[in-house]
Amino acid sequence: MVEADLERAEERAEAGESKIVELEEELRVVGNNLKSLEVSEEKATRKEDEYSITLKQMEQQLREAEARAEFAERSVQKLQKEVDRLEDDLLLEKEKNKMLADEMEATLHDIQNM
Repeated sequence: MVEADLERAEERAEAGESKIVELEEELRVVGNNLKSLEVSEEKATRKEDEYSITLKQMEQQLREAEARAEFAERSVQKLQKEVDRLEDDLLLEKEKNKMLADEMEATLHDIQNM
């Protein structure tokens, strides 16, 4: 009976030691996985920070581009008004020139008929 108890105790001890080895191996694997995940998380955090910086820079560039576009649109409107005014002035001057040419021709005709 004592021998049987001893044998059972030794078997349990061997099973326990085997389980310890198995759990230590599992712990080592889990530890390695944890380290790998920590490294991956750190890389992901750095990437997120980089993307955040890039996003802020792009937002600033967008605001600057929008401001330049608005300024360009206002400039185009001003220049178009100036072009329209100059075209109107040119048309008016052409009409004046035509009237003067007609008047000079009429005067020349009158002089020739004298």
